[in-house]
Amino acid sequence: MPLPEGGVPLTEDALLGGRVRLRQPAQGYRAAIDPVLLAAAVPARPGERVVEAGCGAGAAALCLLARLPEISVLGLEIQPEMAALARLNAGLNDVADRFQILDGDVAAPLPEPQKADHVMMNPPFLPPGRGTAPPGVAKAVAHIEGEADLPAWVGFAARQLKHRGSVTIIHRADRLADTLAALALQGLGSVVVLPLWPGEGKPAKRVIVQARKGGRAPLVLLPGLILHRPDGGFTDRAEAVLRDAASLRLD
Repeated sequence: MPLPEGGVPLTEDALLGGRVRLRQPAQGYRAAIDPVLLAAAVPARPGERVVEAGCGAGAAALCLLARLPEISVLGLEIQPEMAALARLNAGLNDVADRFQILDGDVAAPLPEPQKADHVMMNPPFLPPGRGTAPPGVAKAVAHIEGEADLPAWVGFAARQLKHRGSVTIIHRADRLADTLAALALQGLGSVVVLPLWPGEGKPAKRVIVQARKGGRAPLVLLPGLILHRPDGGFTDRAEAVLRDAASLRLD
């Protein structure tokens, strides 16, 4: 199964218990549970508009549209081959009328701000010079910041949002301080943090952070979500989100 205009082998995978069909490269960056959890945390309502920064092959957007078919999503993707794949996946899931994909970079302004109700993102995990870049361009771009650092990603979100609109970010737990600093720099407040524990008694590896444009409420640290049971399977709550399309709302 080749990627359009790329010849890259693809697999077709299922998300949300088969509600979403996702074609993605067989090698390199592949969507796991992060985009599913991200989409579950976006507090969108019917009729609202969501912008995703760095939509990749479209996993998060497609999961969000599967849960909330009466919204629209605009995805921005820097890698043309991944943007093409997101368009293919939009058609595969019959949401091309509600999922628009633009080729572009968060460091460059869009033709005009979107005035979105919500922005979601799964930005690169590491700043340049920290860690070893994984093999393959697509995977390296997804993991290591390029010209756009974390403050640039958050700044992009702030420019797209309506007043009181939300930004939802999934990131490494060890970059929580960087995330909070970037939000404060852009005047995004009413911050809520949801730790994602890989197992009971284990340190969080991921956090979901949500903030509001113009928000002034104190930061809230939620109890968090335990993802796995001792036997390695997903907990009932995680299973409800990842397989049954349950919401993981932070608001």
